Amino acid sequence: MRTTQLKLVGGVAWITLNRPEALNAWTRELGEDLGSALDQAAARPEARAIVVTGAGRAFSAGADLKASEELHGQGKPDVLTRLRETYNPLIRRIRTIPKPVVAAVNGPAAGIGCSLALAADLIIAAESAYFLLAFVNIGLALDGGASVFLPARIGHARAFELAYLGERLTATRALEWGLINRVVPDAELESEVGALAAKLAAGPPGSYASIKRTLNDQLYPRIERQLDNEAVLQQERAESADFAEGILAFMQKRPASFTGD
Repeated sequence: MRTTQLKLVGGVAWITLNRPEALNAWTRELGEDLGSALDQAAARPEARAIVVTGAGRAFSAGADLKASEELHGQGKPDVLTRLRETYNPLIRRIRTIPKPVVAAVNGPAAGIGCSLALAADLIIAAESAYFLLAFVNIGLALDGGASVFLPARIGHARAFELAYLGERLTATRALEWGLINRVVPDAELESEVGALAAKLAAGPPGSYASIKRTLNDQLYPRIERQLDNEAVLQQERAESADFAEGILAFMQKRPASFTGD
């Protein structure tokens, strides 16, 4: 079973992260499959809007800390390569596809999963969903463009609060803060997103492409530089003793004891 599924419904390409048994946590395979699905959706002229969602009860729990070969192999962890070669290109692809991209957040969106949702043009969340920038809880920095999207969406004060505290933000509070666009009952998420995406698919493609380009130029003029900056700093954090402690604490299901090393 592929870790990402693509289906075309009318003029809408639905891309579903498909590791429900692992809460759609990211692996190298999932990143590659998601990139392929985005490329296919972008290349198909009949697909005039794109929806990204998750199978099962989560949107995405973030990086799969148990399965990541970068973290458990020999020598120092290598997150720089994964970010530069797989994850960052995905984020850039979402921002540059000249089609509307909607994130249908059906459950928890954590870590890089949260960053993925924030990269979309529009975010619709189920009432039970929440957003969690979990990086700080294991001694990491932000990645996946979160350092760009957070301040653009919610400003300085709330960006620092989410990034520093590493606490869950409910869908309702996320809507109040302006992080997302709409909150709907869980049972109505698919139908509500489907109706919105169908409306977008029936709209003028050239207008959407131009609007996205101009808003990108205004809101994210430094995104290329910032994505690489995130990757370099994340590699530094991945080599730290605090990150090793954060991972161990996560595996042992206990609070981490950070020393600053």
